[in-house]
Amino acid sequence: MPTPPVNEATREVFWNIPHAGVIVMYVLAAVAAGIFGYGIWRRWRVWRQGRPVARLTPVWPRLLLVLRHVAAHGRLLADRVAGLYHFAFFWGFVFLFAGTVVVFIHQDFGLRIMQGRFYLYFQSAALDAMGLAAIAGVGAALWQRYVAKNPRLRRGIWSDAAILVLFELILVTGYLVEGLRIAATHDPWAPWSFAGLAVARGAWALGLGEATLRAWHAGLWWLHFALAMAFIAYVPYSKLLHLVLAPANVYLQPLRAPASPAPIDFEKAQRLGASAPSDLRWKDLFDLDVCTECGRCTAVCPASMTGKPLSPMDLILDLRNELRDGPGDGAAPRKLAGEVVRPEALWACTTCMACMEACPVFIEHVPKIVEMRRYLVMEESEFPETMQDALRSLEARGHPFRGATASRTGWYQGLGIVELTEPGQAASVDVVYWAGCAAAFDERNQKVARAFVTSLLRAGVRVGVLGAQEQCTGDPARRIGNEFLFEQLARANIETFERLGVRRIVTTCPHCFNTFKNEYPAFGGRYQVTHHTEMLAKLAGEGRLKARPSEAREQRVTFHDPCYLGRHNGVLEPPRLVLEELGGAELVEMPRNRTKSLCCGAGGGRMWVEEPEGQRVSRLRAGEAIATGAETVAVGCPFCMAMLDDAVKAAAGEREVQVRDVAELVEEATRWMETDGAGTGSAAAAAPHGGQVVKEHDAGQS
Repeated sequence: MPTPPVNEATREVFWNIPHAGVIVMYVLAAVAAGIFGYGIWRRWRVWRQGRPVARLTPVWPRLLLVLRHVAAHGRLLADRVAGLYHFAFFWGFVFLFAGTVVVFIHQDFGLRIMQGRFYLYFQSAALDAMGLAAIAGVGAALWQRYVAKNPRLRRGIWSDAAILVLFELILVTGYLVEGLRIAATHDPWAPWSFAGLAVARGAWALGLGEATLRAWHAGLWWLHFALAMAFIAYVPYSKLLHLVLAPANVYLQPLRAPASPAPIDFEKAQRLGASAPSDLRWKDLFDLDVCTECGRCTAVCPASMTGKPLSPMDLILDLRNELRDGPGDGAAPRKLAGEVVRPEALWACTTCMACMEACPVFIEHVPKIVEMRRYLVMEESEFPETMQDALRSLEARGHPFRGATASRTGWYQGLGIVELTEPGQAASVDVVYWAGCAAAFDERNQKVARAFVTSLLRAGVRVGVLGAQEQCTGDPARRIGNEFLFEQLARANIETFERLGVRRIVTTCPHCFNTFKNEYPAFGGRYQVTHHTEMLAKLAGEGRLKARPSEAREQRVTFHDPCYLGRHNGVLEPPRLVLEELGGAELVEMPRNRTKSLCCGAGGGRMWVEEPEGQRVSRLRAGEAIATGAETVAVGCPFCMAMLDDAVKAAAGEREVQVRDVAELVEEATRWMETDGAGTGSAAAAAPHGGQVVKEHDAGQS
């Protein structure tokens, strides 16, 4: 029998299904759609309890993120094995769904598109190939969970098995139905549907007659349809809901400062912090239904790694279960902070954002933790005593280092920098250096501040400081949960900046950097903020800082990315450029680096919590640094310096390994500039670049 012309290629949509059966099919499809819609409506009622937050615009950048992280599986592929099998069955189902839409348009709208080359290339060959990819992907997922037994996938053992088996049955029955149709009709276009043709050949080999083929086809067709409708109806009542919500959550992600807490309107707020679902934002409640229980967040959490009672995944699921199931019949609603989630879990968080960076569906764990901390601090006054001491010191002294005896002005005595005291005086300098509390009151970090300023002066940069007018940015207060104290400090600092005319700020502290850059704008403080490694890289690129090549020290250096510099703000390359160009260093990387860096353990107020020896995050990170064989561990944060200095010494044993800030390595490498005429090391060096010599600070002034 000759093959018909290509433009006639097609198939009968409801072959072997009587007209009454088609009517029943549409009725059941409507029922499934209704059950699906009702489930979504139930979840929507929960989400709308939350406080408002604007996340719908700008549209185009958000759509690009959806393409990157949904279509291209950007974050999912960070775990190569899981990412690849998810990619296979995701795109397999996308193609199969598209094929179903084509059938719908062809049959129900009467637009005869399922024919000719499109039918052969897409509806036959492409769908068979992508369906096989989906079968392989689901099979790999089953293997990973139930044979390889990935320890991350420890929840939902039976429910996940049911879902994956349902997926596989839908796919396999689809091929059986296709193959039996081909076998019964001797479809001339069968070679294009190669998977179905393989099934048909099996049926022919068994010698099945047409009546038998039709009977099996009808039975499997209805089984396939029933499984598909059960799948659709089940989606809103299971973790399958993430199939619908995850792309939306990728679209709704914060475009800037993803871990920054939302300000509180103290005049209108009925409650401070989160104790009930209505205290959270609607996006926070939406997040809870998106969780896929993959465990990636917990796997990278430094608190979880070191045996503390915090699992970011469990925190999300505990909140979700409370919203879905409630406290039980007749029981009073439970407080989210302290009852649904244990206080010990909340206080274990370093706010490092590793969980958020790892989450493939962009759940925001850290803002929820801070909201619940706010309730414990401002409503219940229940939080660790050492954190209370830090906040009392902030209120009384403007810094969190209780018992510190140094002054804000002591570290820069004798340096050629300007102390800004007069209105508008910041216009007379190139940049205002914000030392921060650690550089002012910690002896080790005072050396870092002096080294950095010395390098700026060598490069001819006119530097101003606020001296005694500096006070904490408020970051520790905000992360611990005292938003009221944070706002007081923020407004006071902004007022000082406005009076002095401050517009350009450089700081050695990533926490100060993050606060100025991402959080002060909400209170009207908008500045050009630079981290000191960025400024050093810029000066090196302009040729204003140079290391003498013949005397550059050859040393192996590993750089520890501070969380609030790397993950929170994406500053990753400047420190490395500086180390390689000015530090005379051979840079070796720890396995966890850049946005995957492991926290030092100091963030989120943990700087002021004493950890048991076996639970110190800093010891874990120090071990990773020592394992690189580096002689120097370079840091770019005063808190990382404080945490890693002792930890590295303890982990190094008899080896001599130093912890040094990038600024110290640069100052040492460029010291020759003071004696070779390339620089003067004083304010006079500012003249070639700034056009003005600034009067040096009087060493006796305070």
